[in-house]
Amino acid sequence: MPQAGDKAPGFSLPDQSGATVSLSQLKGRHVVLYFYPKDATPGCTTEACDFRDEHSALVKAGAVVLGVSPDSVASHQKFATKQGLPFSLLADPDHALADAYGVWGEKSLYGRKFMGLIRATFLIGPDGKVVRVWPKVKVAGHVAEVLSALQGGSSDKAPAPKAPAAKKAPAAEAKPAAVKKPAAKKAPAAKPAAKAAARKGARG
Repeated sequence: MPQAGDKAPGFSLPDQSGATVSLSQLKGRHVVLYFYPKDATPGCTTEACDFRDEHSALVKAGAVVLGVSPDSVASHQKFATKQGLPFSLLADPDHALADAYGVWGEKSLYGRKFMGLIRATFLIGPDGKVVRVWPKVKVAGHVAEVLSALQGGSSDKAPAPKAPAAKKAPAAEAKPAAVKKPAAKKAPAAKPAAKAAARKGARG
């Protein structure tokens, strides 16, 4: 599979109208080359419609969108007409282009292994070199990632912002120390003379 910086494999294939589309014709423009397994299947229909819905934005960003699958020209024509697709679908029945881009390989479904097309997208720059590769594409959100890459943003999800550190609760204000009450004064001891008088009175 070609990687970013590699020269993109050339191609010259018919689209749904029978017109031949070549990579060399598109020199000087970005090319979004997306490979999908089969016309009119659920995932492939969703992906095609996502590219359709964002087509004007992709064109505004300077890109040409091309879909590729092993289906025939007639199948592509029916699919494109039904879904109102405004871009070319290239017929690659012998999967030669898929082989050149490394997206033809072993797949498995319900435990059964078979050879087929692996969903992938390549963003090719105006100089004919691969700019970005999305291998094993997940359809949901994919077109938004491609558009972001074309517009110069990152296709990766931005990291979630860190939550601000919790502020420490202010320390409880120190309560003023309780004022101790002065100890009660003891009654002065009786004077010796008074004690003697008391004893004398008791005897008399």
